[in-house]
Amino acid sequence: MPHSRRTSTARLDPRGPLVLDTRALPRRPGSARTETRTVPAPADLHTGMAGIPEGSDLRLDVTLESVTEGVLATVTAVAPVTGECARCLEPVAQMVEVRCQELFSYEQGAGDADEGGYALDGDLLDLEPVLRDALVLALPLAPLCRPDCPGLCTECGALLARAGPDHGHERATDPRWAGLRQQMTQGEPVARPAPEISEESGRGRP
Repeated sequence: MPHSRRTSTARLDPRGPLVLDTRALPRRPGSARTETRTVPAPADLHTGMAGIPEGSDLRLDVTLESVTEGVLATVTAVAPVTGECARCLEPVAQMVEVRCQELFSYEQGAGDADEGGYALDGDLLDLEPVLRDALVLALPLAPLCRPDCPGLCTECGALLARAGPDHGHERATDPRWAGLRQQMTQGEPVARPAPEISEESGRGRP
């Protein structure tokens, strides 16, 4: 689920892997700095049949820019995605890349910050809610091990990608038609001769 954008009243831990210190960025519009870091992915980044394992490497390229209202953060994140193929249920492993941009206001009070945006906590900027929204929305709801995955056999559940082109099953006969099928395979029954009918006169036998 996307993270709420309301400013939190809890104080940030400056040692948090997704917390950035903006003191090195002059509060002068046009000032900017970039940073690249690899951090452990937070928990609960999943949806449907795919997710980003907690603690896996999350590669970030971050640009912080001073603007009149606050700090504009532009982030590109690359993360590993694991899950199950929606067609054959085999394991899936791939990478996802997202790019997001958010403004962090200089306003410090939760009541003063826009409920639809983010605010700095002193000089600290928390990227986690921004990345959480972007990554979860980028996850595939029905991941595939390959675009042309044929899936599973509907009769026996075998992996069609491994079963080969000769894999198949005879269609089962509906039990209600079993008697008719037996007659057809045994041939037409021999017709019994019709009984002879003798004619009689009104005075008895001729």
